[in-house]
Amino acid sequence: MSLNPRLVKESFSVVEPHADRATAYFYGRLFAENPQLRAMFPPAMDVQRDRLFGALTRIVWSLDSPDGLDSYLGQLGRDHRKYGVLAEHYTAIGNALLATIRRFAADIWDHEIEAAWVSAYTAAANSMIRAAEADAGVSPPWWPADVVDHELRHRDIAVITLRPAQRLPYLPGQYVSVQTSRWPRVWRTFSIANAPRPDNTIRLHVRSVPGGWVSTALTRHTGVGDTVLLGPAMGTMTPDDESGRDILCVAGGTGLAPLKSIVEHVIASGRRPNIHLLYGARTAAELYDLPDLLRMAAAFPWLRVVPVVSGDPSWVGMSGGLPEVTQRFHSWTEHDVYVCGPPGMVGETVRRLQSDGVPLSQIHRDVVHRDVAPARS
Repeated sequence: MSLNPRLVKESFSVVEPHADRATAYFYGRLFAENPQLRAMFPPAMDVQRDRLFGALTRIVWSLDSPDGLDSYLGQLGRDHRKYGVLAEHYTAIGNALLATIRRFAADIWDHEIEAAWVSAYTAAANSMIRAAEADAGVSPPWWPADVVDHELRHRDIAVITLRPAQRLPYLPGQYVSVQTSRWPRVWRTFSIANAPRPDNTIRLHVRSVPGGWVSTALTRHTGVGDTVLLGPAMGTMTPDDESGRDILCVAGGTGLAPLKSIVEHVIASGRRPNIHLLYGARTAAELYDLPDLLRMAAAFPWLRVVPVVSGDPSWVGMSGGLPEVTQRFHSWTEHDVYVCGPPGMVGETVRRLQSDGVPLSQIHRDVVHRDVAPARS
């Protein structure tokens, strides 16, 4: 049967309200039928479950956009190599997924819907397998990287410079998964904060979150000379070098990292668009990278850096929440917009920009899963 996005979406919409139960059932089924696969996953599965459902949601709702979906599936296929996923594992995963959808959409399930899911999963799995097999010939499943610099810029924010053992290909605005020796098999994503450099180093901006396994290990238990593992670069929030538009960047906290990478790239490209960078934090002390941004602005007159503080009455500059602050300026309708930071801030900023007439096609954002504490049993 040919791909039928409508049937897949309609049945998935029945499953979505039960996301937590469905993902728990999926992994329970997968590991019960294939116990050898459990060792490929981290001890605590909370983040893994969220990522699974997030990826599945994106795939299902992108079935009508094959070009963008194929790019995303290719990234997933390459990224899954770091877990040791092989082509034969996709059959077990597909069986568990089909059993899960069948169970939670039982009221509407029929042979036609099952055929639609089989067709969609087969196409997606084949795309991921092809990408992984092609990547295996040219890239490792992960990159060991030495810590060459570690700066604690705030009590819970570190700027960490890494040198991969071999060149890690990436585009400005992308992110990588990181694993530390302290937590084997636990991977968390962090955006790269610089455009590609001749010396192959990359810089991460890491905020330690309460109970965050990897972020805490990186900020408080990692130093120069240590080694971490990096997964392949992922993400679609990359600059449009063909656009002639000016640029607005809205950065909340360490969401600055990918936007700084994009700004560095634009400056190095020789283009001269006007760039507005709204850089927000709760307190002035959390504007951890402001001195470097001001140096960039001094060297590149087309860059305007606007620091914004939302929770410090003594701050004498621009104050308020970033979504509201974006509306204090002239229209952004002729700009390419890049937004990164806490999910609530990103969502509200995008909503307000759209309401002010900025086309969604000109707004770029990425979903980077934050480091979180595992749930207590």
